[in-house]
Amino acid sequence: MLRAMQLSDAERTWDLSAILAACEWTDQAVAVGAGHGLQNHGLVSVQEETIRQIRLDVEGEQALENGLLEHRIWTWMNAQETATMQGLQQAFERHEAGPGVGLLKQLGVGIEGGVLKAGDPDEIAAVIDHRAAFLGSLPADANDVDSAMLDHFSSRKNLIQSVERTERHWMLTPEGSAVSADDLQETLVITDLTPELLQGDDWKTAEFRAFDVSVEATTPRTGRSHPMQALIERIRSIFLEMGFSELVDDYVQSAGWNMDALFIPQDHPAREMQDTFYLDQPTSIDLDEDVMQAWKAIHEHGGETGSTGWGGSYSTEVSQRPLLRTHTTVNTIQYLADHPTEACRVFSVDRVFRKEAIDRTHLPEFHQIEGIIMEEGANLQMLVTTLKTFYAKMGYPEVRVRPAYFPYTEPSLEIEVKWRGKWLELGGAGIFRPEVTEPLGITSPVLAWGMGLERLAMLVLGLDDIRQLYISDLEWLRNQPIL
Repeated sequence: MLRAMQLSDAERTWDLSAILAACEWTDQAVAVGAGHGLQNHGLVSVQEETIRQIRLDVEGEQALENGLLEHRIWTWMNAQETATMQGLQQAFERHEAGPGVGLLKQLGVGIEGGVLKAGDPDEIAAVIDHRAAFLGSLPADANDVDSAMLDHFSSRKNLIQSVERTERHWMLTPEGSAVSADDLQETLVITDLTPELLQGDDWKTAEFRAFDVSVEATTPRTGRSHPMQALIERIRSIFLEMGFSELVDDYVQSAGWNMDALFIPQDHPAREMQDTFYLDQPTSIDLDEDVMQAWKAIHEHGGETGSTGWGGSYSTEVSQRPLLRTHTTVNTIQYLADHPTEACRVFSVDRVFRKEAIDRTHLPEFHQIEGIIMEEGANLQMLVTTLKTFYAKMGYPEVRVRPAYFPYTEPSLEIEVKWRGKWLELGGAGIFRPEVTEPLGITSPVLAWGMGLERLAMLVLGLDDIRQLYISDLEWLRNQPIL
């Protein structure tokens, strides 16, 4: 490349196509690589310019060929004596009808009694034509396109794309011009040993590329699981190894199964709007009347369990309020209600939702780990032994439990593990109360324990801010240990 540049005017500026032609190369990567090498030796100077170009994306190419969605619907409207929403939904696919109406509304098309009405047809047609003309003008330099049209199509999916390309120009430096032509000899250098090369004798007289073995090699960057996902898989494998089956269920639940079934009183603070995400749609979730009456008896006077209940009055309307589940136990209790006589060991690692203010220790959406054992003869000693086995497999052999209180378990325990010389509380456990199990026909003891996954992740990864788990910091992710 240097020899070719010396044969021309020393003041000449070379672009990529000129370099390829002068050197009789076809691969632009070879030219760029050679240019970098010459630049590193101070023999050429390089000017780089980044050009941003707007091009059609996949949907844009289809729109240019078949017409924009709003153009096709507008054409259909003009061909109808009365353009109705029902006719539109029949003439267009579902994934087009909805967005298309939204686009036409922006242009001034209204809906009156199910009939589409255009405000100013000429203005609508002009805007649609302007949009089509914009797509037809692409590709174009980003600085030359209509900024309003650019903003509009950038907000729509897969119609246009912004592509940046770099243009390079090379010039000889005085040092490059001064290099003797006698020193510019083209030599074939072998970089890779191949079986074909070794089959002959040419390698004996060939020149091989020299490698500096003292230079530090780059570390290859490969894909890996996010620490949270890796921890979930580790917990899942431990549960499966201990003979548990995984339980996966819906996020949207009723207050009845989420709260009432677990003997949480209907005036409990956790039920307030500031603590729980209630939903406007659906307006309610139908529940079995017999189940609600059983909960009513339990809450008001204890039913036939021997409990005195919570007193007051129980509302079935409150039970049917939809919400985002606040714990995974809501799904577990429904599974037990569907299989009241079958011994089981189930677990879940899934998302739950609580109306928390975001800070270093709280998130409104997080994961909960839960394990359940239901079988004849299950007791507190079995629960403690299971807990110690689980945490030992997690890498925390020192575990202790102490008395606690939860509305739906008795006795109740808090689980603590020893970490760096300190006891840390990681979750709760206990045996379901009769007020929880008996209304559902469950006769065997039910052992349960749970904890927050994010809290465990913070412990494992040595974090003091829960938000770090969900920040897209690639450098931090690369430096995390493989769990």
